[in-house]
Amino acid sequence: PKRRAMKIAILNGPNLNTLGTRNPEIYGTQTLADIEANCRQKCEGYGFELDFFQSNSEGAIVDKLHECRAYDAVIINPGAYTHTSIAIHDALEILTIPVIELHLSNIHAREEFRHKSYVSLQATAVIVGLGAKGYELAVDAVAGLIT
Repeated sequence: PKRRAMKIAILNGPNLNTLGTRNPEIYGTQTLADIEANCRQKCEGYGFELDFFQSNSEGAIVDKLHECRAYDAVIINPGAYTHTSIAIHDALEILTIPVIELHLSNIHAREEFRHKSYVSLQATAVIVGLGAKGYELAVDAVAGLIT
């Protein structure tokens, strides 16, 4: 029998739909669609199926994380929910698969309120400050963890 393709999810939180125009000096000039295209290409190289998702709604992200129980890994850029969402923390706690937390900017070099992450408590690893390239590195990291 043919083995199913490994399936990973890349989840993006609030305001990430505005990438490319919002504070390009912090977040870069690539759009979320550009990042998705790069991630799809990277995933194809590994033979992974990719579910790429963005929502400005905390509840939608929690619902999506519940769906991810059937996946092999999750990469999550929770945006501002990183620092506020116990609900996302709890949804991640349910998962038994690798979770990579990702941030475009170095959150530790920014405002103090960004230094605390509820997501990191549940993450296998964290990538910060590498801009859009961080997404591709996260896919590489996942590949090392699940293959």
